[in-house]
Amino acid sequence: MKREENSTRPGSSSGRVFLKHLYLALPDSSAHLIFWPLVVIGIALDLWSKKAVFNWLEHRGSVSIIDGFLRLVTALNDGAAFGLFAGHPYWLVAVSCVALVVIFACFLFGGNKQRLVQIALGLFAAGVCGNLYDRIFNDGQVRDFIDVYYCQRHWPAFNVADSMLCIAVGLGIISCFWVPKRSS
Repeated sequence: MKREENSTRPGSSSGRVFLKHLYLALPDSSAHLIFWPLVVIGIALDLWSKKAVFNWLEHRGSVSIIDGFLRLVTALNDGAAFGLFAGHPYWLVAVSCVALVVIFACFLFGGNKQRLVQIALGLFAAGVCGNLYDRIFNDGQVRDFIDVYYCQRHWPAFNVADSMLCIAVGLGIISCFWVPKRSS
């Protein structure tokens, strides 16, 4: 029985094939020009809006934007979506950090060439980072300020980071059904 030598030698062709596939899976420059600016601008917009609205509402309480539908408020959320896992800031910080690692790994090594997915990943990263910043530097609480209500029913207050996360989920779902055209 003859032993297959290529698979056991260091520097074998299988190692080169793996590196070639890894290189081909890396995002192109256009992907980086989509992803990284979305992350930076998204984080900046989220943190700026939280600071600006909280400072503006400091002595006002709340301000109606569209009567009977939308107002700005100051709300602190020590949980995740809908107040889930409230009172567990260290656990939420850890989950956010793991989520960021997964998002960056998917972007860098996922091999996805769909621009819609790259946009979704950029929005995910920005949203997670914006809320993570609050959890770390605001005693485990996320600053929310957008209050949507109708007929005395309120949707839980949210912020720009939450909006980016929701948009990212929507884009991710759409990208599952969007099959890119193959060039021949």
